[in-house]
Amino acid sequence: MAPKPDSHTLASTSAASSDPSSTSSMDPLFLLLNFLPYSVLRPPRLRLKLPTFTLPSPMTVFSLVLLTYFMVVSGIVYDVIVEPPGIGSTQDPYTGSVKPLVFMPGRVNGQYIIEGLSSGFMFVVGGVGIILMDLALDKNRAKSVKVSYATAGISSVVIAYVMSMLFIRIKIPAYLH
Repeated sequence: MAPKPDSHTLASTSAASSDPSSTSSMDPLFLLLNFLPYSVLRPPRLRLKLPTFTLPSPMTVFSLVLLTYFMVVSGIVYDVIVEPPGIGSTQDPYTGSVKPLVFMPGRVNGQYIIEGLSSGFMFVVGGVGIILMDLALDKNRAKSVKVSYATAGISSVVIAYVMSMLFIRIKIPAYLH
């Protein structure tokens, strides 16, 4: 077992190491390398400017957020990972001709690329409709502009809802019946 140091020497070494002005505990080579170059050389005065960043306009931020929302609800991540076909096809049993198929029938967790884009577009139309209805509540606008915003907003929300329900009923025929 190693001998314990006495408390007097322990206190004197900790006081010397905690004092930053005490140079007696430093390595002489470190002192030499720290002070010798700066006694002969002078560091240059750099006139660096901090880069200035201007904030993007609110419309730019809104456009980027809306584009990101469209990409997320359209299933871009799914399309990149799974790589589904852009559009499907089915054969008509009577004529034998091949017909394009936009919605992947019977699969809730699968989609064609055009199906995701059209559904995402309907969600964006509904979101823009809600924004237009919010703009219609502004007190500083003329009454005709407020009526136009409210009409366009309500129409957009109704169209988006009806089309989204139609898409679901095409995809899942027995949904909500």
